[in-house]
Amino acid sequence: MILVDEPRWPGRGRLWSHLASDLSYAELHVFAEMLGVPRRAFDRDHYDIPAARFPAALWLGATLVRSRDLSARLRAAGLRRPKHLSPRS
Repeated sequence: MILVDEPRWPGRGRLWSHLASDLSYAELHVFAEMLGVPRRAFDRDHYDIPAARFPAALWLGATLVRSRDLSARLRAAGLRRPKHLSPRS
């Protein structure tokens, strides 16, 4: 399932959401491509998407979750990648 949290993470003059999958990275990459998010926005286990893309993510079927629930679901699925253990992509 594709998960997204609300855009409330500031950076580079914008607010950002996290887009993740609790099924697989392959599912996540396909969804991000449909959303028009460049691969460089992938960060270990999620994509950072600007607030402007948030409505489209929901329209395409992403499930809105709280940030802590997104992290918990990644951990439960074995898909959470800590910074010190994984490359950027």
